[in-house]
Amino acid sequence: MTRLFSMTLGATMAASMIFMMQAPLLHQPSTFVSALSRLGFLGSTPIAWPTLGSAAVVIPALGVERSHHDAVVPIASLTKMMTAYVTLQKLPLVAGETGPCLNVNSADVAYYKSIAADGESSAAVAVGETLCENQLLAGLLVHSAGNFATMLANLAWGGTNTFVAHMNAEANALDLKGTHYVDVSGVDTGSVSTALDQGELAALLMQSDVVRAIVDQPSVTLPVAGTLGSFTPYAGVDNVVGVKSGRTDAAGGCDVMAMTFTLNGQTQLAFAVVLGARGGNLLGPAGDEALALEHSVVNSHESLAIPAGTVVGTLGWDNQRVNVITTNYLQLSWFTALSSANARASIFPENGPVKSGQVVGWLSVDGGSTLRVPLTVARRIAPLTLMQRVR
Repeated sequence: MTRLFSMTLGATMAASMIFMMQAPLLHQPSTFVSALSRLGFLGSTPIAWPTLGSAAVVIPALGVERSHHDAVVPIASLTKMMTAYVTLQKLPLVAGETGPCLNVNSADVAYYKSIAADGESSAAVAVGETLCENQLLAGLLVHSAGNFATMLANLAWGGTNTFVAHMNAEANALDLKGTHYVDVSGVDTGSVSTALDQGELAALLMQSDVVRAIVDQPSVTLPVAGTLGSFTPYAGVDNVVGVKSGRTDAAGGCDVMAMTFTLNGQTQLAFAVVLGARGGNLLGPAGDEALALEHSVVNSHESLAIPAGTVVGTLGWDNQRVNVITTNYLQLSWFTALSSANARASIFPENGPVKSGQVVGWLSVDGGSTLRVPLTVARRIAPLTLMQRVR
């Protein structure tokens, strides 16, 4: 009996020791306490949408397209952006080329005098004058010459009716659902669009180096008309690069403004569109609102560096805890007017010991696009054993 008792006692003690050794596996999973609030993220800031009319922001490099009260409305001389686009589709032009030319005839002069008498934007021409595609585009986009729109239509497609048909065909092909044209200059209130459609069209048009060089000019010099100034507000000022403005009583003031900004060492374009501005000469308020809209977005750019080894929280059990740190450098760049940056840590719960250098989860940071970096611990940690807990 004594021997049996001793064997039983020994087996019980051995089982107890094994239990104590395995006891950490019986613990609750580890817990994570976040310290992400110390990383310095900023909340969102408002976009400066105009109080009247409609507007849009388009930033191709970021895949951003935002609109405000995006109604189908008359667009005045913004119509001429599609006139330029259709011309370049038919008669492609690269920097340094003039493109095909035409000789101004008596009908061209008569049309110029007619629209000039009505107060429409125009550029003087004379019979026998030679004007080439590059000059016509410059007069069209910089000085908004309506008679140049007609001459481009004749040069590219032999007449305005055929040209307008191609304008609408291009609008359909580009999926500009709110856009329809009835003329080449926008004087007719039937030429309509939305702010977002015009922002998308401007982004496409500005892919042309020729167009970008033209609209960045404060003036254009022509053989007969001489030097004519730009009607586009703030062109050449405060990083503004064109693109086009327009005004009629029905459309109000309209402006499509491109502004350069630097992102990750690269120069990019942000487009702001304002339709239906009111007050003053219409163009001034439209330009002011477009500039405020651009600034509210572009100037909201923020960046944050998260070095390797940054503490994002602690992991462990009760008072047995260890810092959780990032394994790699992370650079975040975002615009607070477009999104608020946020971070979240996804941690794998552990029941037993965690080794030094072991990946315990991921840090995901979202500032318009999501970046991820592994998380680890700098030293080993384990839950208390049963023997340690019962002391």
